[in-house]
Amino acid sequence: MKKYFPVYVRIPVIFFAFFGAIEYFIDSGDRPAFIKYPVITLILLLFIFLQIAIELIWKATNTILDTLLTEEQRKQKEIDENISFTETDFYKNLMQRLTKSEPIENEGQLLLAHDYDGIKELDNNLPPWWVYLFYGCIVFAVVYLVRFEVMDGDNQETELRKEMAQAKIDVAEYMKTAPDMTDEKTVTLLTKPEELAEGKAIFTTNCIVCHKADGGGNIGPNLTDDHWILGGGIKNLFHTITNGGRDGKGMIAWSKNGLKPKEIQKVASYVLSLQGSNPKDGKVAEGEIWVDPSIATKAITKVDSLQVKK
Repeated sequence: MKKYFPVYVRIPVIFFAFFGAIEYFIDSGDRPAFIKYPVITLILLLFIFLQIAIELIWKATNTILDTLLTEEQRKQKEIDENISFTETDFYKNLMQRLTKSEPIENEGQLLLAHDYDGIKELDNNLPPWWVYLFYGCIVFAVVYLVRFEVMDGDNQETELRKEMAQAKIDVAEYMKTAPDMTDEKTVTLLTKPEELAEGKAIFTTNCIVCHKADGGGNIGPNLTDDHWILGGGIKNLFHTITNGGRDGKGMIAWSKNGLKPKEIQKVASYVLSLQGSNPKDGKVAEGEIWVDPSIATKAITKVDSLQVKK
């Protein structure tokens, strides 16, 4: 077999198989094992040195044995070494086990009595691999029939629906422990007293210099009226606090100045809770009146439905 796998093929294949096994079984984190552990590099160098040494010893041994052989033995060895793989006993035995084929000399014994227009049929055995595959298909069909038809097992569509439903539950559970995943697309208005109290604390610490403690406005605009410079509602307010106001004269981007997404959600919800409080000495309204698009759409739909009824 050595002629089918010469030395320049054997050494690299065996070496990289050994190297791959080391990298697979040794946990080295995000770095290769031979870099994280220098001793691995030493082991690899020793392994390839042993490979080369074994090949040299094997070659020297063969050379010595050749000198001890007779001329006839040397010729027979040369014939054995030059024989093709398909002519080897190993290959012939393997094919015989896989196909159960009969030698061409036995063709006369395999001929069936009937023929058609001079065409005759041989009664060869079916190849074992084909027979076993056929039996395997029968077993699979029985198991499949019992599993999905008799026991009413889940088909692929049902499994997909269950996995999707479970995935939604898993995502919801994950979101409970990962509040900082909140963004302006998923943010919702908070209404619980304890959450608004936390928002008030954040507002008192960071916002009263520009907006006053009551939200009436100082340097910054009045937060208690229905006018908004950059849009109202929880999503717009979350976006403004996160990314800052107008360039050059607006509010800073609080996401870059110490506030996390969940904290921004709380302070934005608290600011919206100040709507209509009419603080004393409140600043003149700035911006435009903002109407929630979803409320406006519902109102238009309601008016249209009343007109249809009339």
